[in-house]
Amino acid sequence: MFQNILGNRKIKEALQETIKNDKVSHSYLFIGQSGIGKKLIAEEFAKAILCLNDNNKYCNNCKSCLEFEGKNNPDFFIIEPDGNVIKIEQIRNMQKGIQEKPIISSKKVYIINDADKMKKEAQNALLKTLEEPPDFVTIILIGENENAFLPTIRSRCMILHFNSISNSDMKKYLQENYDINVTSNMLDVFQGSIGKAIELKDKQEEYLIIEQAIENIEKEDLIDLVKKLEILYTSKDEILDMLDYINIILLRKSKENVKYTNCIEIVENTKRRIAQNANYDMSIDNMLFNIWEEVV
Repeated sequence: MFQNILGNRKIKEALQETIKNDKVSHSYLFIGQSGIGKKLIAEEFAKAILCLNDNNKYCNNCKSCLEFEGKNNPDFFIIEPDGNVIKIEQIRNMQKGIQEKPIISSKKVYIINDADKMKKEAQNALLKTLEEPPDFVTIILIGENENAFLPTIRSRCMILHFNSISNSDMKKYLQENYDINVTSNMLDVFQGSIGKAIELKDKQEEYLIIEQAIENIEKEDLIDLVKKLEILYTSKDEILDMLDYINIILLRKSKENVKYTNCIEIVENTKRRIAQNANYDMSIDNMLFNIWEEVV
């Protein structure tokens, strides 16, 4: 149980212990940044709760486990945002079925993913269920921002705070599973999120081009610099991540030479200009010229 999920060992052990001792709570709030395995852990926990065999983990052989793996377990439900929010209609639809007894297991599990995107009226509706949940129901809320939840919601949940994945664990995982060796700058971009690391793994070559150009910017001719960083002009959808990466490199360099500090603000201004729909190519042109002028 949980063996293929990185990090948060204490939380995984605590959840496994609640299964073993039949002390599963009616409601949980999983809090932590995106991409660190909260939903994966919630799903494995749900599978163990629903397993028909008495154990401190799931068996993978019973009818419940098999149907869970087939994404067809009638006692397991996941609610995802509808667009950018979770609406009151989604919570009401959940409440219609929540009183119905389980079909296969002795329990039912509901996961509300990105639950911090619930509108206030949706949270108020959910509160009624959290106050008097059926004995056979466990509800797991997953979110990044604990303060987005009403105090009355938080007070009725067991809150578990998830930690970011360590750089050493992330580096080992990417090496063993994807045969990728990432730089320390790239690890800083991932910010402890294995989800972000996996998302960006196919961009490694592009990020290395950016890293090499910025690391050697003092030696670069402006025209050559623009040519080397052509990727910035053709990556409009990923530009904010790439600009964040440039600033991570610049921050490291600023510790050795203070002139790079001003370059960080140049990049931040570029991000603001792009967000305000300024001419894209001109914004990148101005950024590269101003950075180059600052340090050469």
